[in-house]
Amino acid sequence: MKSTRILAVGLSIAGSALLFAQTEAPRLPPGDVKPLSVQAPLDPAYGLLTATCKNAPPARGGRGPGGNRGGGGGRAAAPAGPRDYTVPDIAGVVKGGTKWKFIWQQQGNNGDGLVGLNDGSLLVVQNDSSDVLKLTPDGKTTVAYAGTRTGGAVSISPKGNTFIVERGLHQRIEQLTPTWKTLADSYNGDPIDCIGGVLNDLTADSKGGVYFTMGGLFYADPAGKITRYGENLTTNGIILSADEKTLYVTNGATLAAFDVQKDGSLTNQREFAKLTSGGGDGTTIDAKGRFYVTTNGGVEVLAADGKNLGVIGTPRGAISTAFGGKDKKTLFVLLRGGTDAQGADVANVAQVWSLQMTTTGYKGRAK
Repeated sequence: MKSTRILAVGLSIAGSALLFAQTEAPRLPPGDVKPLSVQAPLDPAYGLLTATCKNAPPARGGRGPGGNRGGGGGRAAAPAGPRDYTVPDIAGVVKGGTKWKFIWQQQGNNGDGLVGLNDGSLLVVQNDSSDVLKLTPDGKTTVAYAGTRTGGAVSISPKGNTFIVERGLHQRIEQLTPTWKTLADSYNGDPIDCIGGVLNDLTADSKGGVYFTMGGLFYADPAGKITRYGENLTTNGIILSADEKTLYVTNGATLAAFDVQKDGSLTNQREFAKLTSGGGDGTTIDAKGRFYVTTNGGVEVLAADGKNLGVIGTPRGAISTAFGGKDKKTLFVLLRGGTDAQGADVANVAQVWSLQMTTTGYKGRAK
């Protein structure tokens, strides 16, 4: 009887440990990851390059050192977190009370542009190492693409072409597959760097072009020609509708929409929705045309008509989100910040968490 009780207690402790491992992020190991690459505005040669611009960029910008997703040097103030959160019951989307599961974290200013792959894994991009990692649901990583010159967000078109924004000096939109080549690296006869700031997010269309954000909204057509669209925009996350007839881009605390023409050009700018939990960042869509936008509050869910359905709270501020898993019923988020070996919060960390959903992500497009 005594041995049975000991066994039962042991199993209970093991079960509790497993639950903790699934719902709490561990502390980071001692030591710090030194940045290997930097965003263009932090490069010592940035001033020399931008001095050649016919159209001078605005004052030095970018996401800043060590802050959101990839500045090369320095460290930003630690974020507030971890925090309590609530997952509300949203009909057809997620069951109330569901808990996020911790998957992976790494020091260094890294992590952006999550994309779910058909085998259930994710692509996660790292600024500091210029690697694109393939992350499996059990938290194991391999390098999918190396040497991306401070790679940022990544997108896969419906035809399977993979694109990435490269934030190192002489910024560019690069195609990684099926062949590795530069799609676009100049705008109005100047290097892309002359726009000012840092290449941010992108979404690839089926024509071979890419819509991207860099303070404003741009389209690089299949020949690499870049055109700017929109007025009074402060952009971040970007996504095409499933039928590619509408483009959506975050604009501060709103989501703007544009009609997509046959040649890829954009018309009819309008406000599609207001966000209730802060400024928008990353975006994804599900099979029902609903939108998922990361904000300081978590992941805001919008109906296909723009109606606010609720905010899925997260353990920390959310950066990027994507549906994944083999059945596309798992929502993944990239969160900012972590806890070091001494228990102090540090900003220069990326974490990936997952949440079991009722809905299914859109299977015809990775992003």
